[in-house]
Amino acid sequence: MSNFFQSTTLSLIYMVLFLIPGTMNGQDQPDRPNILWLTTEDHGPHLGIYGDEYAHTPAMDTFAESSLRYSLAWSDAPVCAPARTAIITGVYPTSTGGQHMRSDAQLPDFMKKYPILLREAGYYTTNNSKTDYNVSGHEEVWDESSSEAHWRNREDGQPFFAIFNFMESHESRIRNRTELPHHHPDEAPVPPYHPDRTEVRRDWAQYYHGIYEADRRIQNKLEELEEAGLADETIVFIYSDHGSGMPRHKRWPNNQGLHVPLIVHVPEKYQHLAPEDYLPGGITDRPVGFVDLAPTLLSIIGMEPPEWMQGKAFMGYHEDEPREYVFGFRGRMDERYDMVRSVRKDNYIYIRNYNPHLIYGQYIAYMWITKTTQIWDEMYQAGELEPPQTYFWEPKPEVEFYDLENDPHEVKNLAGSEEHKAIIEELSGALHEHILSTRDAGFLHEGEMHRRASEHNLTIYEMAQDENIYPLEQILEFAEVAADSDLSTMDHIRNGLEDEDPAIRYWAITGILIRGEEAFAAVSDQIRLALHDENPNVQVVSAQALVDFGTDTDKDAAVEALLELVPADKENAFISIAALNILSGLLDEYGEKIKEVAGEMEVTDPDLPDRPNDYVHRFISTIMEHEK
Repeated sequence: MSNFFQSTTLSLIYMVLFLIPGTMNGQDQPDRPNILWLTTEDHGPHLGIYGDEYAHTPAMDTFAESSLRYSLAWSDAPVCAPARTAIITGVYPTSTGGQHMRSDAQLPDFMKKYPILLREAGYYTTNNSKTDYNVSGHEEVWDESSSEAHWRNREDGQPFFAIFNFMESHESRIRNRTELPHHHPDEAPVPPYHPDRTEVRRDWAQYYHGIYEADRRIQNKLEELEEAGLADETIVFIYSDHGSGMPRHKRWPNNQGLHVPLIVHVPEKYQHLAPEDYLPGGITDRPVGFVDLAPTLLSIIGMEPPEWMQGKAFMGYHEDEPREYVFGFRGRMDERYDMVRSVRKDNYIYIRNYNPHLIYGQYIAYMWITKTTQIWDEMYQAGELEPPQTYFWEPKPEVEFYDLENDPHEVKNLAGSEEHKAIIEELSGALHEHILSTRDAGFLHEGEMHRRASEHNLTIYEMAQDENIYPLEQILEFAEVAADSDLSTMDHIRNGLEDEDPAIRYWAITGILIRGEEAFAAVSDQIRLALHDENPNVQVVSAQALVDFGTDTDKDAAVEALLELVPADKENAFISIAALNILSGLLDEYGEKIKEVAGEMEVTDPDLPDRPNDYVHRFISTIMEHEK
């Protein structure tokens, strides 16, 4: 029989099996593999098998000797909740509104999280035990999701999909001070942007120790699989949820924040499901993003991924063509707003900062617990640092471009390089096309994104698909002009202040913030009027401009407007967060007024969204504890 007829016959068999009721449950299905995901937290490819000589990871190194390593796996988001949101849906969180840290966006009815699809196909699905998704919908996701969830609880003969998530390498563990049997701090590799201090070395050593501890947990689970007689029946994935938990890695969509290890083992029985370039002990440079994981799971079990999934299956019956680029993003990180998009091809990474007036190292309470962050900040404030150690504490360039082969630490920005002009233009164009094709909802401020969707009784994904409600091409064009500090475009910015779309007005004022005092002086009267705009997001950004560049009277007016906005919208905590971002920096001047409003706020109001409301609590706590 020819390969064509073999392929066609196999496809027809699986089509029948998936379409006839009952064939995907119980014992009537074809022999399908179990799938096991062993996931770790907050670390890049700092493993011995990836060439890191300071690492001590014997379990993962040994596992990789009979598996396939991916040299270019990206987590899409450099922090846990949005990264897992990409995984659970197979859709970029920027398309669903789930890109902001611990937000909550409703999924459209037709979108199902991948465990539901696996369960419908007869798989027993377990998660042990982190969820942390930024999207709601179809909440009965797993057969079991808990610290007790395990494949052993399935029915006899039922194939399983199981996740075991190990926290030992999480950012929080860097702050521990434990025995370090394999990682002496004096030998720790300190990157050129971190100060070479004792506590920094200790943090790096503790970080590597956390990976070693996670490695031990992985070894235990692999032994358990072997002892159960399931190793030859199970495809195993090992990966981390995003890059290192050290400052300037976690929360940043550069390569160090997004690059993760990914190792996949396919037993001999299921070699027909292996990636096209599978070679035990081999390494592939095929780019993979987390958005690709869900469609890959479906492809492994013979199900064609639904069209709404934006990822590409990289193995199984429906293996897709390799992607050319991987994409990353940054939205709100805990209590602080920012907006960054990134793209990588081969050893080149292009980063577009849409809020370049904001420094990299905005104060995030959780990040400041790490000693490295504290010491780094203190040394900068004392004037004890030189580039590249100073960059983290200063405003960002509009565009960053790095040659990772020659500059793995991403400290030599080549955005203006004539030598690299062609690849820079290619990556810029690829990112632009990606934003448009995925209908990136992030070009609306988080508060406006939720308001606009609610106003039309749509999910954010559905709202963003509608060009009449969300004219993305027009807004993107304006945002890209606004995010460039070029004063020659001021006429365009000035016109935007009068636009009927509040998103354009928002970006116009953001453009003023980016261009600085000279630009503000040219349109100051319009900014003062914008403080009373009908749209609260425009009010907030105009208040920021008046605080930064206005008179004392302007600043007083801005503070009064912000204090009214903080508790005003009980259905949209994002306005409160945005206003509190500004007010928290004005406590020395306006502390009593701000404390009065903060103390009266009913931040536990059930009408406020639960997850972003955590950050309102955090701000209120900071405000009430402030001493001049």
